[in-house]
Amino acid sequence: MHRNSLTRSSQAWLYIFPALLILTLFLFIPALMSIYYSFTNFNMLSPQTRVFNGLTNYITLLKDPIFGRSLRNIGQFVIFIMPLQVGTALGLALIVNKKRAGNTFFKISFFAPVVVSLAVTSVLWLYILNPEQGLLNGVLSHFGISAQPFLTSPKQAMFAIIGISTWQGAGYQMLIFLAGLQNIPTDVYEAAELDGANAWERFIHITLPMLKPTSVMILTTTFIDAFKLIIQPMVMTQGGPMNSTITPVYYIYRTGFTDRQLGYASAMSVIYGAAIIIFTIVQRRITGDDNNVK
Repeated sequence: MHRNSLTRSSQAWLYIFPALLILTLFLFIPALMSIYYSFTNFNMLSPQTRVFNGLTNYITLLKDPIFGRSLRNIGQFVIFIMPLQVGTALGLALIVNKKRAGNTFFKISFFAPVVVSLAVTSVLWLYILNPEQGLLNGVLSHFGISAQPFLTSPKQAMFAIIGISTWQGAGYQMLIFLAGLQNIPTDVYEAAELDGANAWERFIHITLPMLKPTSVMILTTTFIDAFKLIIQPMVMTQGGPMNSTITPVYYIYRTGFTDRQLGYASAMSVIYGAAIIIFTIVQRRITGDDNNVK
């Protein structure tokens, strides 16, 4: 009996070993290296001059206006993207959940942006939103609306990226919501309808509560993914105009691999990683953890 238990335990460790190895190589070791480098003045152009400089990088970071602006930008992005993307995904799922002609076409159309590279779609939208020859401004001019700057306006650029990100990610979440909707027994809706509940009441008192496990998972993944925003601002705006779309991940990348200031970039990554962990814990407390999901 004891030998069988050891065998099962060994098999379990054998299954999870590849995942642990990948996490160690690509997460734990880089994280430890970032913490170490964050206390140095490491510059990739002159690695031989690397010396320990204590908290200098962190003190400089607190006074860095670009890093502060990037935090405000990502905060704005998170606040808007979560209700917009999740709400759009749920709305699309409710639409395609009904049996009607053309559902398969609509599912494929909504999901198509998910399987296309973010860089490719960013370039596509760069042309669509071009202030002079863009397709969207051509449509607006047809209705007598003047051309909009979109990606070249400090006030509009981040909202343009929010809209594009919503379009990019809603299709995937739609399929997850759709799977949750199809797991709700139809007889529950029928009983509520017999009791006189209208469509809105059935949605509020049946659909939403029974979608809670799905909603919590989607909200959590959307929240975490939002903090990793980099491709769209990098490709479409390069963080501009006037740093209105620069994000912490893009700023860390630019500082570390363009400016070669690896020590300073490591300090930013440590602070930002710790902030993401804290915000994720808070978000999980607000939405409810797995033990409270019924």
